[in-house]
Amino acid sequence: MEHHLKTEVLDKWYPLSIDTVDGGFLSNFSYDFQPAEKQEKMIVTQSRHVWTNAKASLKYPETEYYKEGSKHGYEFLRNKMWDSENGGFYWLVDKQGNHMGDPMKTAYGNAFGIFALAAYYGASADTSALELAKKAFHWLDHHAHDAINGGYYQHLNPDGTPISRPASAPSTSDLGYKDQNSSIHILEAFTELYQVWPDPLVRDRLEEMLILIRDQIVNKKGYLALFLYPDWRPVTFADSTEEVIQAHHQLDHVSFGHDVETGYLMIEASKTLVWKNDSTTHKVAKKMIDHALENGWDKNAGGFYDEGYYFEDGFRITHDTKNWWAQAEGMNALLLMAELYPDDTQDYYGKFVKLWKYTDTYLIDHENGGWYSGGLDKQPELKTVGKGNIWKGIYHHYRSLDHCIDRLREMNAYSEQ
Repeated sequence: MEHHLKTEVLDKWYPLSIDTVDGGFLSNFSYDFQPAEKQEKMIVTQSRHVWTNAKASLKYPETEYYKEGSKHGYEFLRNKMWDSENGGFYWLVDKQGNHMGDPMKTAYGNAFGIFALAAYYGASADTSALELAKKAFHWLDHHAHDAINGGYYQHLNPDGTPISRPASAPSTSDLGYKDQNSSIHILEAFTELYQVWPDPLVRDRLEEMLILIRDQIVNKKGYLALFLYPDWRPVTFADSTEEVIQAHHQLDHVSFGHDVETGYLMIEASKTLVWKNDSTTHKVAKKMIDHALENGWDKNAGGFYDEGYYFEDGFRITHDTKNWWAQAEGMNALLLMAELYPDDTQDYYGKFVKLWKYTDTYLIDHENGGWYSGGLDKQPELKTVGKGNIWKGIYHHYRSLDHCIDRLREMNAYSEQ
């Protein structure tokens, strides 16, 4: 696994993706890692590259360009993606760093900016990065935090004012809704930030997000509501016809990848908060991962399906494809469960091994390097689709591989004692 991480992941992405002309990182690559002509830069992708380089610089300190890459990326966030007039991070800039597209900002994007800055400071001790992380946290909290219902509004005007859902919004639009995805990554960002800046307000917000996700966004069956009204009531089309449900599936379905990812993120947040004997969070996290295994796991080939739905006549898989990031998050979550519950009837370790074999067979490109965007058992056409774009970088599988390598070594050392 570590050989794969070094040679087929990190060595393919870096230093190739470091944009030495205009700053930041290149996003778009062909299937064989040739940079594409179009190179827009999104806050999420840029932040994830900064985070990955910062973490890799600690894991492999002998490789100098990880340190250089994280600093290089941080400077692009600071100089080009931060809005010096209104505050907050832009969503999208062009290759040179000029603001472009919709002026709307998001809590999701700003969370990743905070996530990157905290990780870079943790690796470099560059105090200017910590100061910008503090500034970004306070900007997000001042503008997007919901003092009445808790959590954060996702869609923000350029000045940070939350955007309410307009009456004219199409029913398929998520504009003005709150959502699980921004919430779980705000949780992740605050977890990273609290580790380097144990500020009381950061702790309060981290606790608030953990409880909100655990007790409200995760439903009784054990999966996340994807989109929610400002008071955190789920947006659902379950009482509609199957045609309407399918038309609105982006707003309302079971996302197994997000569920297994959230199980891990909640346990990580609880650990960072030093909540001792936190059986409640562990119970909910396990329930989410078990629900994904019982409803979204391919028992034959292995791997987590993309989407399912609870129709009136029962649960069905609605999208049986297997995207790359869900399998990465699945490996990380399954191995964590195997460590916490080694004798459980779910056989988490056995399923982790099966998922790694699935990944090795259907997701890893052993010829050109990197991961396909989905499993070739379901989508063989992805073999010649690009390895990188603004939504597909390295963060999910770097984090998973890094954590799995460390956890396997710890489990092995424990078993030898």
